[in-house]
Amino acid sequence: MNSHMGHRILLVEDEDHLRDVITLNLDLEGYDVTSVEDGKSALVEIDNKRFDLLLLDVMLPEIDGFQVCENIRLRNVNMPILIISARGGSQDRIRGLKLGADDYLAKPFNLEELLLRVKILLKRSDREVGSVSVQSFEFGGNTVDFLSYQIVTSRGVEKMLSKKEIMLLRLLIDRKNKVVSREQILESVWGYDVYPSTRTIDNYILAFRKYFEEDPKFPRYFISIRGIGYKFDNSSVGD
Repeated sequence: MNSHMGHRILLVEDEDHLRDVITLNLDLEGYDVTSVEDGKSALVEIDNKRFDLLLLDVMLPEIDGFQVCENIRLRNVNMPILIISARGGSQDRIRGLKLGADDYLAKPFNLEELLLRVKILLKRSDREVGSVSVQSFEFGGNTVDFLSYQIVTSRGVEKMLSKKEIMLLRLLIDRKNKVVSREQILESVWGYDVYPSTRTIDNYILAFRKYFEEDPKFPRYFISIRGIGYKFDNSSVGD
């Protein structure tokens, strides 16, 4: 019964009864479970503790599960995410998986199936531990390492970026050649934090141009779209 001891699971579910039932069953399987009822609390827990798996409802107070999922993936947190949601339509499933979820289980669900999916995801994750795959991206002679937060510019300059810089950079690169609005940047990168002014975002983009552009005054990669937001233009260097 205690063969799963050591695996830490974070459960995010705002329905009290369901949260209690899932927690009890995971406890009986020997998992170390932390449960919270909203997205903001989930992000705080993930900032402060290590978890092996996230069970995530979508319809949550303040910050919904989709935003939590995206925020976690922008931080490059590799723990498996299993979304459990009453929103079981194909478009919701597709959205969740695109944002980085590893699995999606529609409510109502069979508890035995939930426990089996948890076991499979943790087993897969355990196999991948130690098989280091450096997640990096190159463009125009620049290299970004999302794991170490390190960049090497085309001029050979090495620099460590902050967590927020890496998250914003990852968001723009993940959506290369697409316009990302300032509102989307605030929701995805700053999440539950107090929103900065849009000037703060402008300053981040100016910094990226200084790091990566041959001529920051005439940027090729980090493009401002007036009145909307920004775009990482990768068309000139291929995908």
